[in-house]
Amino acid sequence: MRRFLLAGLGLALTGLLPAAAQTTNSGTDKFAQLETMLPTPNSYRTASGAPGSDYWQQRADYDIKVTLDDAKQAITGRETITYTNLSPDVLPYLWVQLDQNIWDKNSMTTATEVNSLSDKVSFRTLETLVDDFDGGFRIESVTGKDGKALHTVTNHTMMRVDLPAPLRPHQSVSFSVKWHYNINDATKGGRCGYEYFPADKNYLYEMAQFYPRMAVYSDNQGWQHKQFLGTGEFTLPFGDYKVSITAPADHVVGATGTLQNAAQVMSATQLKRMEQAKTAKKPVLIVSQDEAVKAEGGRATGTKTWTYVAKNVRDFAWCSSRKFIWDAMQITQSGKPVLCMSYYPKEGNPLWGQYSTQVVAHTIKTYSKYTIPYAYPVAISVHGAIGGMEYPMICFNGGRPQKDGTYSAQVKYGMISVIIHEVGHNFFPMIVNSDERQWSWMDEGLNSFTQFLTEQEWERNYPSRRGEPRNIAAYMATDKSLQTPIMTNSESVLQFGNNAYGKPATALNILRETVMGRELFDYAFKTYAQRWAYKHPTPADFFRTMEDASAVDLDWFWRGWFYTTEHTDLALESVKAYSASTGNPQVENARLQQQKAAAPQSISAQRNATEIPKTLVEEKPELKDFYNSYDPLAVTPADQQRYATMLSTLTDEQKQRLGDAQNFYELSFRNVGGLVMPIVLQMTYADNTQEIQTIPAEIWRRNNAEVTKVIVTKKPVISFVIDPFQQTADTDLSNNAFPRQPAASRFELFQQQQQQSPPNPMQQQTSRTSSPMQKLEQKPVGSGQ
Repeated sequence: MRRFLLAGLGLALTGLLPAAAQTTNSGTDKFAQLETMLPTPNSYRTASGAPGSDYWQQRADYDIKVTLDDAKQAITGRETITYTNLSPDVLPYLWVQLDQNIWDKNSMTTATEVNSLSDKVSFRTLETLVDDFDGGFRIESVTGKDGKALHTVTNHTMMRVDLPAPLRPHQSVSFSVKWHYNINDATKGGRCGYEYFPADKNYLYEMAQFYPRMAVYSDNQGWQHKQFLGTGEFTLPFGDYKVSITAPADHVVGATGTLQNAAQVMSATQLKRMEQAKTAKKPVLIVSQDEAVKAEGGRATGTKTWTYVAKNVRDFAWCSSRKFIWDAMQITQSGKPVLCMSYYPKEGNPLWGQYSTQVVAHTIKTYSKYTIPYAYPVAISVHGAIGGMEYPMICFNGGRPQKDGTYSAQVKYGMISVIIHEVGHNFFPMIVNSDERQWSWMDEGLNSFTQFLTEQEWERNYPSRRGEPRNIAAYMATDKSLQTPIMTNSESVLQFGNNAYGKPATALNILRETVMGRELFDYAFKTYAQRWAYKHPTPADFFRTMEDASAVDLDWFWRGWFYTTEHTDLALESVKAYSASTGNPQVENARLQQQKAAAPQSISAQRNATEIPKTLVEEKPELKDFYNSYDPLAVTPADQQRYATMLSTLTDEQKQRLGDAQNFYELSFRNVGGLVMPIVLQMTYADNTQEIQTIPAEIWRRNNAEVTKVIVTKKPVISFVIDPFQQTADTDLSNNAFPRQPAASRFELFQQQQQQSPPNPMQQQTSRTSSPMQKLEQKPVGSGQ
């Protein structure tokens, strides 16, 4: 314990502020504002992060008719698109997305895939390399409203439609497209397709990207016509859809939107059950498992056409199979009915019947609380080969038990999590319509964060995979050459799951729990959702809104977490303990005497005490002088007088300070990982009580690399620990405590056994017959070679 002197009327703490060490930003400024990196605000997008007074977005309405060929696994379709130009620009052509072209043999995706071979190659890998699937859109015609052909140019997954006359602001144009394509096998990959069930020889279809779709034209980048390569998902304008789906008569068809002709495609019993589902407290079976199993054995020769209508959505998807079990339960969200439903084959039970629709309902309620009220009439979860993919009002999810109906905890929670995640995508990006082709994190990251909140409200201590800071620490510590910043285009991201899902989700959780606090964060996050519902936000709109609605400067946070690959590793390098000197020579000199007496003798002094009987001065006392008897710690009248003079200059409050029994600790922190973060400091006192102090990240603003901080306590501290609850994704906990704490671990004891060498080729060859020596002995004498 060190002592410092209180001097002068200001009671300055001598040596307390090492100014030179704390007035440099270490060659960087991690607190520089992002203003120069973000787009310049304008009348379309404001500096506050809100849509501007002149904000606009385009509209695309669809009338689609498709037919499913269950015998050939193929689609034929025709559509009429009505495109409305709400921009201030004149458009001579339109861009249409042909996402099925990713399955074309000559696709850019196939051409740019990287792969390698080894000594062993799985049949699945080989099938992928030599797959001769004939996929991709086959466009039969593109015609104008007058029926005349329009000139088009196809560039991989994008098709330019040249208009007969430029489309001026606030004008609309309609054109029609006819097409067909072969449906891909979803078990081999992809975001949609079919699954074949050999046991009953049936197909289950999860259909998306099944029609040519309009690309987005926006104020911030014009046409978004970056090629679809497989990772960067979809960017689409809002509009109204009418979709008629013709399928085998014994199929059940579910889709985005509201069924318009239920009486023509559903039985009287099914209609009655649906009415029951609207008031039921738990899911009601519209099609039971027994009924689905019975349907599996038949093959209808006729067809039915299911017609669905969806208002103000950005996309449309559907499912079809005679294998479907179908259940439903209606909830009320913000005063509006939402019909929650699930479609799944018997292979999904018992998991799907017990959980799916309940999870759908829970997700709609929880997301609505944290973002905006869900305003669509239905929410659907479908089970098939697609592990997890989202569309407005409908999503495709994995999670299948064993054939005997048993399942592991991993399968159960994996299924619940994927349903939460994919249903949650209704909010990000189906309603808050960010550009997935450019920024995956804006839908996957924000959605994974809200998924984490929803999981924790499903079950206490839910085993969430992403969200907790400790879960991302290992990734943050990996080789930087294997990482990319969050602000990286979707197709160029490395470690996609960690970077687009886990890291941004964790960043938002840290903002909520550690940087901003729940009240400020939740309000700002909800404000972002409200501002950009049914609109096209950009990263800058999110960053600016979060600051605008909270009055928290977060530029340092966006810069570190989103624009770099730095990681959190804060170290507590040293702690120095101080207390204030009383100035009283009687007290202070006595304390020094005690310290001197308690100080350990050196090993030399200990041995000299016995090995040197007498020193020369002890033998010859005449060599002694004043200093042999002088006690520098003896209190003199002059010392007393100086103390009295000092007291006479102090106020009563300052005299009181001299007697305060406070403890002062100088803590030295070092930023090893480079990512500036708040310092969450836990202090354990001598009486074993604890206290947490959170020091804002701005402590690093003058020196990004190392800082010192003085902590004043009334009780003595026996230990300090940084980030005791692992809430900052610190990658190295070994340097977080002072005094240092050993990391506890366990090892397993085992009986060592002598390792046997594998049999050599001769042993392998002869192990099935007699030995070579036996063969030699049995050979007849005189026989030939």
